[in-house]
Amino acid sequence: MVVYLIRKLQNFAPLSDEERLALQDLAGRRPRVLNSRDDIIEQGQKPGFVNLVLEGFACRYKILPDGRRQILSFFIPGDLCDLHNDVLGVMDHSIGAISPLRIAQIGSDEIEALMTRCPRLRRAFWWNELVGEATTREWLTNLGQRTGSERVAHLLCETFVRMRSIGLVDETGACPFPITQADMSDALGISIVHTNRMLQDLRAEGLIVLKGRSLQVDDLGALMRLANFEPSYLHLRRPGAEEVGHQTEADRETLV
Repeated sequence: MVVYLIRKLQNFAPLSDEERLALQDLAGRRPRVLNSRDDIIEQGQKPGFVNLVLEGFACRYKILPDGRRQILSFFIPGDLCDLHNDVLGVMDHSIGAISPLRIAQIGSDEIEALMTRCPRLRRAFWWNELVGEATTREWLTNLGQRTGSERVAHLLCETFVRMRSIGLVDETGACPFPITQADMSDALGISIVHTNRMLQDLRAEGLIVLKGRSLQVDDLGALMRLANFEPSYLHLRRPGAEEVGHQTEADRETLV
């Protein structure tokens, strides 16, 4: 099993053997498997655990009284869903599986004990939360100022760069992408018809290939220019973290 949380946090700082082993142990807590479109937790429920995505995609979303859905963020392997959710009494949003999903459910007390034992991991978790806030600001900019084509291209760039930073882009420039056009529509505030048209345009321009549940980016530079995508808000500071297929010795040691 690859512990993608380790790869993600190493974008903040190199981790020691002790820290990597502690995160591996954390990733083994209370495994749970969900089917595509199952909810991990629903709005109004009391949070019991912090959920760590091990495999698959999930999303944070809200449902309006008339059934309309707004997707607020996507979770990929290595993401922690609401690290400090125990501070709030109930969930003000839902978290659901986009694809078949495997997660670890971790107690807040277990995370606090880990951060006390490994102080640098506390800072790494802070970094993780701050990157999440920066991503929310970028999504608000997307919805408020970018055109439909820019929104679609920006989401593809963001997902691709995030997947690449944890080693999930292969040598052909492809990564898993189980996000449907309906999901993209609900995340970007445009219709499914408009989303489909924008994707067809990107294919026709030779920028991407969407096949099955996979995204292949053939010209990332052009896609980034189209989206006005500047990845600095993701704060991928580790040298080499943005190289396709890059894997450090520490990464390889997370294979267990």
